[in-house]
Amino acid sequence: MEHKKIIAVGLILAFALVVQIGAIALINPFLEQGYQSVENPDDPLNGILYLGVVLVATGILLYTMRQEMDLLIRLVIISMCGFISWYAFAVVARWIVPEGPTEIIALVLAGGLCIALFTYPEWYVIDGAGIIVSASAAGLFGISFGPLPALILLIFLIIYDVISVYKTKHMLTLADEIGRLKLPLILIVPLSLEYSFFKDGIGADKREERDAFYIGLGDLILPTIMVASAACFSEAPYIFLRMPISMPVVGSMVGTVGGLSILLWLVNKGRAHAGLPFLNGGAIIGYLVGSIVAGISLTSAIGL
Repeated sequence: MEHKKIIAVGLILAFALVVQIGAIALINPFLEQGYQSVENPDDPLNGILYLGVVLVATGILLYTMRQEMDLLIRLVIISMCGFISWYAFAVVARWIVPEGPTEIIALVLAGGLCIALFTYPEWYVIDGAGIIVSASAAGLFGISFGPLPALILLIFLIIYDVISVYKTKHMLTLADEIGRLKLPLILIVPLSLEYSFFKDGIGADKREERDAFYIGLGDLILPTIMVASAACFSEAPYIFLRMPISMPVVGSMVGTVGGLSILLWLVNKGRAHAGLPFLNGGAIIGYLVGSIVAGISLTSAIGL
C-alpha cells in the first residue's frame, strides 16, 4: 500500500477513535441532562424497535431518492445532523461557559453547522460535522441501550448489511446517491489536496485510481453504540477515574478498530464490502472479551 493510502487509513482509524472517545466523554453529561430516550434501557425490545426505525428510514430515503426529491432530502438530512449535533454542542457550551446561555450557544453552533453543510459541502466540512454527529448519536444511543438491546441491534444490522450489499445491492445505490446529493452521511479522506468532494463527489468506482477513502457514518456510530453502552452499563471497574472507561469499553474499542483495519485493507483491493460484519462484529467480540478479562460472566455481560 502506497504511503498516501497508509496515511488515509491512519486518519480514518484516528477518526474512529475520536468518535469513540467523544461518545464516552458525553455519557455522563447526557445522563445528567436526562437525554435517555427510553424508560427501561435493558428492555430487549428496544433493539428490535430501533432496527425497525432504521429499516423504515432507509426505505423512505431510497424512495425519495428515486422520486428525485433532492432538495427535501438535503434539508431533512442536514436538519437531522444539526439536531443531533445540538446535544453535543450543549454539553461543550456548559463546559466552557457554565453560567452562560448554553442552549442558545448550542443552537447557534448547530445552525451554523447546518448552513455550512448546505452551502459548502466540501470534504473537510462534512468530516468535521460527521465526527460531531457520530459521537453525539452514539452517546445518545449508548445511554439508552443496555448491553442486550445493543447486541440485538448490532447483530441484526450485520445481517441486514450483508443482504443490502451483496444480495439486493441497494446499499451501493444509496452510497452513490449520497455522493450525488453531497449528503453529510459519510467521512471522506482524500488522497490528494486537489481532491474536492464538492465538485467531484464519489468517483472512486468510476476511475482507475482511487481518489479518496469513504466510510459511512453508520459504520462509525453503530459499533460505538456498543462502546458507549459498555461505558454506561458495564459493572466492570473504571480504569480511569475521570472517564467511564473499563476493560469491556477498551475491548470494544480495540475490536472496532481491528475490524475497521481489516475492512479498509479489503476495500483497498478495490471491491465494496459490507462494513458492519467487521465493525459490529469486532465491537461485540471485544466487549465480551473485555468483560471476561474484567471478571464478568458472559451472562452478566450480555445482560441476561
